[in-house]
Amino acid sequence: MLVYYCSMCGYMYVIVFKVLTDNYKYIQSGNVVFQSVETNLDELEILISDGILNGYALNVPVLVREVSELKYILAQNPLLGEIEDDITKLHITFLSKAPEKSFLESIDNSVYLPDKFFITERTIYLFCPNGYGNTKLSNNFFENKLKVSATTRNLRTLMELVKLCDQIDSKDLWY
Repeated sequence: MLVYYCSMCGYMYVIVFKVLTDNYKYIQSGNVVFQSVETNLDELEILISDGILNGYALNVPVLVREVSELKYILAQNPLLGEIEDDITKLHITFLSKAPEKSFLESIDNSVYLPDKFFITERTIYLFCPNGYGNTKLSNNFFENKLKVSATTRNLRTLMELVKLCDQIDSKDLWY
């Protein structure tokens, strides 16, 4: 089971994912949950990106994650224990690859208070008490500082994606 993230939303997914599988689910947040016989995530990212480029002349970054990784990311959120009052202010930023150590060291967490972030290998956990739309810790910020592609989802969207994965896996969505 795999999940695809892209900043583009729309019917283009139907065409791209019909090539991969008939078992997929699209939600309006710009995410697709799908099953595929292809297990190489790098190959899937290229296949999907090329499908969008060839079909729609849009060059968009594509990140694919297995549901087991999403579940792990949810379970390991270091900010969840600190921020119990409002999980709507929690976000997850997915990185295309692990950033170089020198780039990581160039970002000082204390400069961006009251926002907080915690970076792991390919994931950034964010808490934005004034809302994600008001933070400097955007995808562009992390892409420029870390020299990788990034996409961010709020915690509720990520939880919904995992729920969809579980439904597809149990065949509840497909009659």
